[in-house]
Amino acid sequence: MELFTKTLLLCLALAAHAAAPDRCEGIEFDAITLDAKGTALFFKGGHVWKGFHGPLHLSNEFFKELDDIHLVGHVDAAFRMHNKENPEDHDHTYFFQNDKVFKYDNDTLENGYPKTIQEEFPGVPSHLDAAVECPQEECATNSVLFFKGHDVHVYDIGTKAVKNKTWSHLPVCTSVLRWAEHYYCFHGHNFTRFNPVTGEVSGTYPKDARNYFMKCANFGHGGGYQAPKCSEVKLDAITSDDAGKTYLFSGPIYMRLDTHRDGLHAFPIIRLWKEVTNGVDAVFSFADKMYLIKDDKVYIYKKIVHYTLIEGYPKSLKEELGIEGHVDAAFVCPNEHTVHIIQGRTMRDVDLSATPRVVTQGVPLPLSNIDAALCGPDGINVFEGSKYYHYQSPMILATSRMAPFPKNITPAMMGCEE
Repeated sequence: MELFTKTLLLCLALAAHAAAPDRCEGIEFDAITLDAKGTALFFKGGHVWKGFHGPLHLSNEFFKELDDIHLVGHVDAAFRMHNKENPEDHDHTYFFQNDKVFKYDNDTLENGYPKTIQEEFPGVPSHLDAAVECPQEECATNSVLFFKGHDVHVYDIGTKAVKNKTWSHLPVCTSVLRWAEHYYCFHGHNFTRFNPVTGEVSGTYPKDARNYFMKCANFGHGGGYQAPKCSEVKLDAITSDDAGKTYLFSGPIYMRLDTHRDGLHAFPIIRLWKEVTNGVDAVFSFADKMYLIKDDKVYIYKKIVHYTLIEGYPKSLKEELGIEGHVDAAFVCPNEHTVHIIQGRTMRDVDLSATPRVVTQGVPLPLSNIDAALCGPDGINVFEGSKYYHYQSPMILATSRMAPFPKNITPAMMGCEE
C-alpha cells in the first residue's frame, strides 16, 4: 500500500509538471503577493513563479505545508502583512487555502499554523478570491482587504472589526497586489488599478499584465521600458526620501527602490509628478518634500500618500535657490539642511533653512561630467555614466584634488542587467 501511494504521488507530480502553465500565454493567477524580501510570488494551481521573470516551480518546493495528499498546493489568496506595531506579524506572508490560513516567516511556517480563517481573522469568509494589506497611511487604519466576488471585507487589524463593501464596478479579482503604494486587481490576464478606500478606478483599464508585471517576448515590460545593461546606465538624477525610498531618474522614466522590498520597476515620471513632462536635470529631498529641477525651473512636491505640487510652483532657480545656470546634480545629506548643487566642476552650497536662500560657498571639484549624486549614512556616491565614485562626506568631496578609483554600477544597486 505504501508503494502504491508513493507511486500515485509521483505520477500526480509528473502530471502537474506536464500541465505546467505559461504565464506569457495569458493566464488568470490564483494569488499574487510580495514576500518579506520584496520578491513577487505569482501562484497558479500548484505552481509559483518568483519574480517578474524566472522559471516556474511547484509551490511545495518553498511552502511544503501548502501541499495536500493530492499535490494540489493551490492558494486562494495571499498577502504580506503590514503591521509595524507587532513585529511578530509585520512582513510575514499569509496564504489562504479553502477555510485555512498559513502564516510564513520567509519560507518557514509559524508554529500553530495552519489555523481556520475565522480563528485568525474573525468575520472573514472562507474560500476567498484575493486579499491585500492596506497600511493606515492609505486606508486610515492598518487593514486587510479580503475579496470574494464583488464583496470586499475590510478587516481592521487593531480592532478586528470587519466592514463590508460591494464594488460591483470593479472586476471580480482573482488576485490583488499592493505594489509601490498602488493597488492592482488581477482578472484574467489583465489588471485594473483601484483606490483601496473607495474602489474607484481612474485611468484607462484594464491593461495586459504581461506588459507590466512579467517579462515576456513580444510584450513591452513596464509599458515599453526595458532594463538597460549596467554598463549602459546613465542617470539624470537620484534621491532618497525620509522613508528611505530611493528614486532613480533616467530620461522620461523613474524607478523606485524600497530597500528592495517592492522589487524594481520603471514608470513614466509624469505618472507621479505629472507637471514634469520632459525629464529632470537634478532632484533632492528635504523636509518631507521633493525638489525636481529642470532647466531653470524648480518644482517642489509635498509627500502625503503620493506627491502633490505645492501651490505657486514651479519657480525659477534664482527665486527659489539663489542660483542660475544648468544644474548637473544636487543632494542633501541625512539630518542636514544644506543642499549641495553641482554645476560643471563647481559645487555650490545653499542653506535651505535660510530666507532668502543664497549660496553660502562654492568650491571646485575633482570631477567633471557628473550626472547625479546621492548622500546617505555611508557617504556620497557621485555618478558618471555607468560608474560611480564614493566619498565619505561633502567636505572630502570638496577638498579632494584627485578622484578616487571608480566603481561599476551593479544590478543590486539599480536593477540593471549584467
